[in-house]
Amino acid sequence: MAQGKLRKDAGLIGLWFAGLSSTIGSGWLFGPMKAAQIAGPLSIGSWAIAALVVGLIAMVYAELGPLFPRSGGLMHISVISHGRLVGRVWSWILFLAYVTIAPVEALAVVTYANGYLPGMVDTSTGLLTATGMVVCVCIMGAFVALNFLILRLVLTLNTFATWIKVCAPIGTVLVLMFSAHHPENFSVKAHATGDVTNMFLAISTAGVFFSLFGFTQAIQLAGETKDPARNIPRAVVGTIVSAAIIYVFVQYAFVAAVPPELLAKEGWAGLNFGSVSANPILASGPMVGLVLTLGVSWWAMALYADAIISPTACGYIWTTATARVVMAASEENYAPEKLRDINRHGTPWTALILTFVVGCIFFFPFPSWQKLVNYASSATVLSYGLGCVVLLRLRRVMPDLKRPFRLWNAWIIAPAAFISSNLVMYWAGFATVNVLFLMITVIMGAYTLRHLYLYTQGKESDEDLAHAWWLVPYFAGMWVLSYYSPVEMGGTGTFGIFGGMFAVAVLSLIILYIALHSSVTAERSRRYYDAILKADG
Repeated sequence: MAQGKLRKDAGLIGLWFAGLSSTIGSGWLFGPMKAAQIAGPLSIGSWAIAALVVGLIAMVYAELGPLFPRSGGLMHISVISHGRLVGRVWSWILFLAYVTIAPVEALAVVTYANGYLPGMVDTSTGLLTATGMVVCVCIMGAFVALNFLILRLVLTLNTFATWIKVCAPIGTVLVLMFSAHHPENFSVKAHATGDVTNMFLAISTAGVFFSLFGFTQAIQLAGETKDPARNIPRAVVGTIVSAAIIYVFVQYAFVAAVPPELLAKEGWAGLNFGSVSANPILASGPMVGLVLTLGVSWWAMALYADAIISPTACGYIWTTATARVVMAASEENYAPEKLRDINRHGTPWTALILTFVVGCIFFFPFPSWQKLVNYASSATVLSYGLGCVVLLRLRRVMPDLKRPFRLWNAWIIAPAAFISSNLVMYWAGFATVNVLFLMITVIMGAYTLRHLYLYTQGKESDEDLAHAWWLVPYFAGMWVLSYYSPVEMGGTGTFGIFGGMFAVAVLSLIILYIALHSSVTAERSRRYYDAILKADG
């Protein structure tokens, strides 16, 4: 296959719509009901808090993005502040986060399709059947096939799909608000759960945070836009603001429209629009279930169509981004050189194949939308944390660097963003954090042993190990705090929700201080940054 170069076909609208398309995917079709079941009316606050958290993180990357104008930009920043050992570990964290997003969207398509093509999902458990597993793999194949097209065509198709995806939730808000509005649903007596702890819990476990983190698409496609300095910050900010407004209104309309009689017995925790024996169509998807319950069957057809369009468009855009991350890992020599091969259409084809294979594997341990979203949210927010460290490090060692977008009060906002990213991971609950850190421990252990072996052979210095030790108290500290988190989060209950959040904030600031003082030398950071710009050509 011919070796080529990435084409610079992505403009501001293409980047913004790539972000918006990856943000408005399956989250709005499932998230509102999952959040309401966990937090009741306080689920509206879940979306608002999540938007603030994501906004803080996005501001950090709005400055970093234009400084690394290469596709897979998040991969390239992972080494500039702490060397190649941290870079190797973070490359796996990024990959394990990104590679799960497309499978989540495939699961969403299959779950809704089960309403009119039953047999793909066991509606009593919500888990994939063998048939559903095969269909999900085929959908993943379609995501990859679309990505073999020229990026300009992919973004053109995505722009068309994004208009549909934006209109669908806005239309649903209008339909729900005009069909039913029950103020009594917002009273405390209307739900059994929904306390403050559950409001935070819903951010990670109901797909709330997952639904909002598509802003990084503009950064991952930085090498394929002609004016990254202008386009990336605007695309990042535009994605967050527009998506947050849409999601808050969708959650409000959902809470207000639920018939009060469905909450009479078990409150929000027992909300269910239909059982398998009564009506399998109502059980196939929460948004369809609600509009059919309200008697608005004509809009249910529109939702079924969007349940194919929204997750599919989101899935292939995340497949695009994941392939770029894999390619960037290869460019940093963290992965085989073959994975940077680009075909005549400007597509990293070998990286796409790896993305497909690994993505399909995740259907087996996480065979439902809810299970995979919990994992994806935690892994993704962990991958964002390093950006806060890199931004502050670059401010210190390269204060005169030309920054197309300069974050206001970076020494306040970046630490706040780092704290926020760790809070989202904490809110995911101990079960999810335990699985995530188990995988990270294996990865860190393997790379550390490799590093020590090469050091004893005189093939590698001990320098990078000295810059990587801060990861141990960071990950161990988060695991311990999660273990002692409130019972609702799967912990021992030693900490209350606010006590645990305060402990996470303190740990975050300590780790940030240690990380900044464990960085590579200023000269090495500058040398590596210059090498990135030179490689971009």
